[in-house]
Amino acid sequence: MLFAPELLLLMGSLVLFFVTLGQGKGKLAKNIALFLAVASSLLSLATLQLEGNLFFNAYRIDLFSQIFKFAMSIGLVAVLIFGSDLKGINNSVRPEYYLFMILSMLGLVMLVSSVELLTLFIALELSSYSLYLMVPMRDDRGGLRMQMEAAIKYILFGAVATATMLYGMSFIYGLTGTTYFTELIPKLHVLASTPTAMLAIALFMTGFFYKLAVFPFHFWVPDVYQGASNSTTAFIASIPKLGAVALLIRITTLVAPNGGESVVMMLMILAVCSMFYGNLSALVQTDVKRMLGFSGIAHAGFVMLGLLTLDDTGFATSMYYITGYLFMNLACFLVICKVSQNGENVVINDFSGLYKRSPLLALTLLVGMMALAGIPPFVGFMGKFMLLTGALKAGHLTLVILAALNTAIAIYYYLSVVRVAFCSAPEERPDVSVDLMTRFVSISLIVVIIVMGVAPKQVLQIATSAVRTIL
Repeated sequence: MLFAPELLLLMGSLVLFFVTLGQGKGKLAKNIALFLAVASSLLSLATLQLEGNLFFNAYRIDLFSQIFKFAMSIGLVAVLIFGSDLKGINNSVRPEYYLFMILSMLGLVMLVSSVELLTLFIALELSSYSLYLMVPMRDDRGGLRMQMEAAIKYILFGAVATATMLYGMSFIYGLTGTTYFTELIPKLHVLASTPTAMLAIALFMTGFFYKLAVFPFHFWVPDVYQGASNSTTAFIASIPKLGAVALLIRITTLVAPNGGESVVMMLMILAVCSMFYGNLSALVQTDVKRMLGFSGIAHAGFVMLGLLTLDDTGFATSMYYITGYLFMNLACFLVICKVSQNGENVVINDFSGLYKRSPLLALTLLVGMMALAGIPPFVGFMGKFMLLTGALKAGHLTLVILAALNTAIAIYYYLSVVRVAFCSAPEERPDVSVDLMTRFVSISLIVVIIVMGVAPKQVLQIATSAVRTIL
């Protein structure tokens, strides 16, 4: 039972592999992938209270890991439903597309339970290489060069990040003589203030900074977001970020609570650079996916605010914020996928008069954008408020002021999109039809974003309990 979600996805991947051997099995593959996503959600929920170690203590099941698995599975269900028409994906590779999506999901659920360096590395690479293969599966309507260039950049930057992370792992092993987190933690606590240990942890974190698109590991973001199909970008922009934050929290606990000042300083610099670079770059974007890509870099900076406090409240707040970001981001990408008629990229003016063409999509866009901007009563506001409060209590006043300034910058470009959707004429653009399942997902996302915003206490209590299981 402990390994049930992973076993289900593994068996499902084998089934999907045999489906890919046939011809014209895209619809069957889609149904199998959706079944796997729903079943994985239910199994993760059923195993929330279970605890245990597997595979010679290299794999840990606890509340922390199962919450992330549940959130990621819910995200996968949403992506599979609103991206079910696969507009922009080459017809001949649709079964393979679902196979690699499920394989990537398998890598991510394994990642959040990995408590041993080599297990973690294998899970991360399983997730990453599946994503590298999904990007060039876009059809050539948007220009063959765009998706191929995106895929090449994605894998090249990923290879550099992986090599750097492996270098950090080798340092850690050399310092401690073990690859198990349970044995690493006490040894690194003793070595936390030494330059070699700080360098080892910093290099090790590189792989997760890359996944989370923290500055300066963000170079792949705008081109990959623009070059991949809309549904692929929705997946890349949302679900792997949860896995990255889960592991960053686990790794940061290696130096908490007696963490060295060097790690805190590194996280502060990354946070400030990510927020300013992401928000200032997003201001001048017209392609909505590129804008969300740059804004994602800024949100990664906000997540750092929780990590650098090095306490359970800060870690729990980062966990709360990245979970809320998943739903906020999915709401925006749902609208992008539906407004795009043939899978092409969407520019801001394509939202003109959306409130007349599809009131529900316009409302979803409004909630998603306002939540990302940090406007109450949505989850984005409460998440930013708690992150800023935690950083202030930890004595980082200057950082809080800079983060508040970035929130003001972000409000401008998020509300510019809302203004186009609600204050511009449709200009003979066609109405946007939305099927029943997409309506259900859209309303569900709106409800979750509001409920998490107005009732954060319950969610934060669960997150705090989860974080305490790994400290």
